[in-house]
Amino acid sequence: MTTINYFTGPSLGLGVLAIASAGWFGCEPIGKQSKGEKPNVILILADDMGIGDLSYFNPDLRRTTPNLDKLISESVSFNQAYSASPVCAPARASLLTGLYPHETGCVTLNARRYPELTRMDRELYTLADAFHDNGYATGLIGKWHTGIGEDYHPLKRGFQEFEGFTSAEMIPGYMDYVLDIQGELVGFEDRYLTHELSDRAIDFVRRHQNRPFFLHLAHYAPHRPLNAPEEYIKPYLDKGYDLNTSAVYAMIEIMDQGIGELLYELDKLGIRDNTIIIFTSDNGPDPLAGERFNTGLRGAKYEVYEGGVRVPFILTWPNKVKPMQTDVVIHFTDVFPTLVELCDLQLKRMVPFEGGSMAGLLVGSDDYTLPEARFWQWNRGVPYYSHNAAMRKGKWKLVRPYITRDIPFQESQLRPLLYDLENDPFEEHDVSHEHVSIYQEMRVYLEKWSRKMEFRRLQI
Repeated sequence: MTTINYFTGPSLGLGVLAIASAGWFGCEPIGKQSKGEKPNVILILADDMGIGDLSYFNPDLRRTTPNLDKLISESVSFNQAYSASPVCAPARASLLTGLYPHETGCVTLNARRYPELTRMDRELYTLADAFHDNGYATGLIGKWHTGIGEDYHPLKRGFQEFEGFTSAEMIPGYMDYVLDIQGELVGFEDRYLTHELSDRAIDFVRRHQNRPFFLHLAHYAPHRPLNAPEEYIKPYLDKGYDLNTSAVYAMIEIMDQGIGELLYELDKLGIRDNTIIIFTSDNGPDPLAGERFNTGLRGAKYEVYEGGVRVPFILTWPNKVKPMQTDVVIHFTDVFPTLVELCDLQLKRMVPFEGGSMAGLLVGSDDYTLPEARFWQWNRGVPYYSHNAAMRKGKWKLVRPYITRDIPFQESQLRPLLYDLENDPFEEHDVSHEHVSIYQEMRVYLEKWSRKMEFRRLQI
């Protein structure tokens, strides 16, 4: 394994270094091992789901997620995988572009209140664009939330098919919602949303089984409003969980069932071995749904502490990727360049990826390059980089503390904190006074990144 140090050497800029890391120069693409047949890709994204919501990591849940538990045993499972943001829209923009959220223009929540701050720049090249340009059938089923309006619709962002919703207003409840089906709005009142999305994913796979496809299945579960059929909630209530937590686990159980049905369909069609499957979540658990087990990580959605940005992440490709658990640090910005290499995609445009390709790691090689440092920042509205920002480099994590999920109206005066994640994974002890040189260096790096991000955001 090699890493990129963005802060030393010639001033090439983050983007140039990131392009090199994605296997652009002289690297033999992993996908060429597939005898000329392009692999299918299914990218499954849960919403507000923590690591502790998987029964694989939470024995108290036992069989809540049997299909995902089995998938973990067949996959590369990342113990230190990070979203790009502690909230949904910026995280999704990063996942689809390989850039930090601020570079995409999508930096906050509430598309109706902040339409210009919750959409991806129209000029950006997306993961769906890349697959479409390489002859794939491309589809998004479920949540979009990275731009409202015709010019920002998924059908204008590389997806040939869209069956989902572009804003939260379309989902007042899991039994009462509106879906955008290829640009036409269709109301539903008698069909549980997660079942509907799962069935549509299976239908997409059936229709495109004879050609390469990229399916982004973006579930809404277990996002609020918390709702599930009573027969799913009751067993959790009987075990002593409160109503909100019981509903959350029931919603995840239903999503897991749908994923199991999708996997069964891939097996039945005989295309499972040629399908890359990724499962992850956009951010950590929502504190407004109540506190629940998340392996002891500090914080939750909205916060750049580990509980807000560290997420489950598994990737499987039968007979190509050897199952294992790894402590290698990865980030949402790595997904796009990784799939470029795994699928041997030819990009029509140069993309200044902020992440790197982990393809080598996935096939058991040390020949892969990932960035040395990772960054996060979020506040509601226009970015204030003194609020809720963080940087991780090796075992060290610098945090500009979280203050509020409401709109800040001035810069924070709180002192940044330094954590040693190797010895303090729950971020309980500030060690800035014991490691002054590291603390000062990381403060400079985080400030440099913040200024660069704001400069790029203002160019959009």
